[in-house]
Amino acid sequence: MSPIIEFDDADFMRKVVEPAWYRVRVEDVTEALSKDGGSTNYNIESTIRFNGDNGSTKYQGVIITWNINSKFKSAAIGFLGCFGITAEPRKRYELANATGKELDVFVENDTWQGRVVNRVNHKYRNPHPDVVAVSD
Repeated sequence: MSPIIEFDDADFMRKVVEPAWYRVRVEDVTEALSKDGGSTNYNIESTIRFNGDNGSTKYQGVIITWNINSKFKSAAIGFLGCFGITAEPRKRYELANATGKELDVFVENDTWQGRVVNRVNHKYRNPHPDVVAVSD
């Protein structure tokens, strides 16, 4: 018997986008041990709503994922700041509380194992309220 593969809708929404600021909605925040087991990755899965500078919906629905590693927790300071949280030493923050909220992230292109991928290099900003979705 030959191998059989089945795709779900999300498989078609994982594609490389042009580098830009995008308004994203956080869909899920999970945690998992890193490959070497020496740290924890806080994995963030989000969906693009529109371009955060011009409102273009060209990539609407594309899934963008990234992580914040426990060895570089300071990367979460800007992420939390987009939700009005000023991080403080020795306080705990539940990253999953970001689920359902929106922020702007800068998505870059990078190369991983010889292929072009999306990369969120911890560049976050508060959404500009005057930028709204504009149909392409």
